[in-house]
Amino acid sequence: MMKIKIFVFILLTSVFSACSYKFSGASTTGLKTVVVRVFENNAPLVVPTLSNQITESLKTRIRNQTKLIISPTGEGDASFEGKITGYDIKPVALQNSATPTSGANRLTITVSVKYKNNIKEHEKESFEESFTKFFDFPVGGAPIQTLLPGAIENINKQLSEDIFNRAFAQW
Repeated sequence: MMKIKIFVFILLTSVFSACSYKFSGASTTGLKTVVVRVFENNAPLVVPTLSNQITESLKTRIRNQTKLIISPTGEGDASFEGKITGYDIKPVALQNSATPTSGANRLTITVSVKYKNNIKEHEKESFEESFTKFFDFPVGGAPIQTLLPGAIENINKQLSEDIFNRAFAQW
């Protein structure tokens, strides 16, 4: 029974990942370089690798969907910096019974991002904004610790897509 639940979870994760919208018409007019600073982890609950994972996820999206050169230090034509401000797991989908129990747990990650476009004609495209995404875990399946890495990766992809689209598609 446990193997079936794990198989269903992996299947659903694959289906939802395959259905993601890919944006390839990014507007990087006037930009040649971008700096992506490491996102500080200021969440009350700290996962040691999360800071690097979110930063690298955004860099990967920029590399894959633009011709921008990611500058390791200094000032670029544009820059991203941010903070992880929220990371929590809470019960959701309470089931109706004599003693209320959770039908699922939700991992939520929030990042605060500051994007600065240093090209004079495009300064108005700069922003400071928070982005939040979540992932629900079914209760009674595999232990949450074994599912967290995949959930974090899924959320990071969604967050990097939202941040990328906000910066380069002006959403």
